[in-house]
Amino acid sequence: MGLWDIDKIEYVGREQGPQEGLAFHYYDAEKVVAGKKMKDWMRFGVAWWHTFDQELVDPFGTGTSHRPWYGKYSNPMDEALAKVDYAFEFFTKLGAEFFCFHDRDIAPEGDTLRETNANLDKVVDKIEENMKSTGVKLLWNTSSLFTNPRFVSGASTSPFADIYAYSGGQLKHSLEIAKRLGAENYVFWGGREGYENLWNTQMQREQAHMAQFFHMCHEYAKEIGLDAQFLIEPKAKEPTMHQYDFDAATAIAFLKTYDIDFMKLNLEGNHANLAGHTYQHEIRTAREAGVLGSLDANQGDKLIGWDMDEFPTDLYETTTVMWEVLDEGSIGPKGGLNFDAKPRRTSFYAEDLFRSHIAGMDTFAAGLLIADKMHQDKFIQNLQAERYSSYDSGIGKDIDEGKVTLADLEAYSLDKPQSELIAATKSDHLESVKATINNYMLETLANA
Repeated sequence: MGLWDIDKIEYVGREQGPQEGLAFHYYDAEKVVAGKKMKDWMRFGVAWWHTFDQELVDPFGTGTSHRPWYGKYSNPMDEALAKVDYAFEFFTKLGAEFFCFHDRDIAPEGDTLRETNANLDKVVDKIEENMKSTGVKLLWNTSSLFTNPRFVSGASTSPFADIYAYSGGQLKHSLEIAKRLGAENYVFWGGREGYENLWNTQMQREQAHMAQFFHMCHEYAKEIGLDAQFLIEPKAKEPTMHQYDFDAATAIAFLKTYDIDFMKLNLEGNHANLAGHTYQHEIRTAREAGVLGSLDANQGDKLIGWDMDEFPTDLYETTTVMWEVLDEGSIGPKGGLNFDAKPRRTSFYAEDLFRSHIAGMDTFAAGLLIADKMHQDKFIQNLQAERYSSYDSGIGKDIDEGKVTLADLEAYSLDKPQSELIAATKSDHLESVKATINNYMLETLANA
C-alpha cells in the first residue's frame, strides 16, 4: 500500500449506503457540473501545517496524533525530508491536485537566516522532484512571520527595525521558492500584524510599514518574474487583540488606502465567524469588490469564540459558498479550496487524516450540486429580481441611473399618503425562502 496503510480513495456514489467507508459519496472529480468538472470548480488543496505538522495539541493538552513517521527519525532534517514522500503519497491517494505550505512548516530553522534558507532549499529540492513525478501543484505558499518569538510584536508592523528587516529577508526567499515551484498564488496572513494596546502603538505608522512591505514584495515578484496572484487573508482575532486585517471590508479599505491594486483576498470560514459574519457574507463582500482570490475550507464551532479549524461538514454553509462561487464563475483567477483544517484531538489515527478530508470534500461537492440546481432554476436570481423590481421603472429607475436630487425625492414623496407607502412594501416570505433552500438540499442529494 505504500507509506500509508490506505488504498487510493475512490468515488462510490450512494450505492454503498450512508456510512463513509473511506470513499467519496458525492465528490466525483470528473463529473461535469455547470460546464466544468467538479475538481476544476473546487481545486482542493491540502494544508501542510495541519496535515503533516499538527500533533493535535490544544491549550489544555499535549498532542495525541499517531503518524507513520513518528519515532523513525532523530534528526529534524531527516524527518522533514521523509515527510515530503508521505505528503505526496497522501495527495495522490486522496486525489487532491494542490497543496499549500508556510516556509517554516516544511523545514527546521537554523541559527541564522542563511542556515535556515539552506535547510529550506534541501526540502524544496525534494518537493520539486515530487511535484514533477506526481503532477500535484502548489496552490499557494506563504511565510511564517508569526510563530518565532522574534515576531512577538509583529513582522512588517514590528516596532523593532531589525525584525522588520529580517521579515523582508525571509519573505524574499519565500517568493523565490514560489517562483521555483510555480505557485499559483502567494498568501500574506498577518498573524501578529495588529496591536495589543493602543497606548504604546503608532497605528498609522505600523499600517504604513505593512503597506510598504507589500509594495516591496510586489516589486520583487515582478523582478524575478513570479506570476502568482498575491492574496491577503483577513482574520478578526487571535493572536493579537486587534488584527489590522480584521475582515474582508477592513482589508479592502486597507488595500484602497495604500494603493495596493495587486492583491485579492483569501477568505476562511472560521475567520468570518470570528469577525461576526457568515462565510457567505465575506465572500459576497470580496467578490462584489472584485477581489475574491481564494478560499480556505474549514468551519468553527459557533459556541466557541476561537479558531477551531474544523473540517467543513456543515452542508448549508458549503451550499452558500458554492452558490457564490457559481454566481462568480470561479473561486478566483487562480483560487482553490485549501483545507486549513485539522482533525479533532480525539480523531488521532493516521487514517483520520483521510477520513476528515473525505468529509470536507464530499460536503463541498454536495454543496456544489445543490447550488447548481438552484442556479439552474434561477431561484435566488428570481427572488432578488422580484424584491428589487421597483427600481426597474419610474422613480426607482431614475434613482438607479443617478437622475434625481433630494428636491426630486421630496417632490415625489411630499403628498403620498402613508397607506401608499405601506402598500409599496412586500413580505420577504423569509421562512418560505429558507424552507425552499432546505428542500433543494434534500431533494438534490436524494436524486444525486
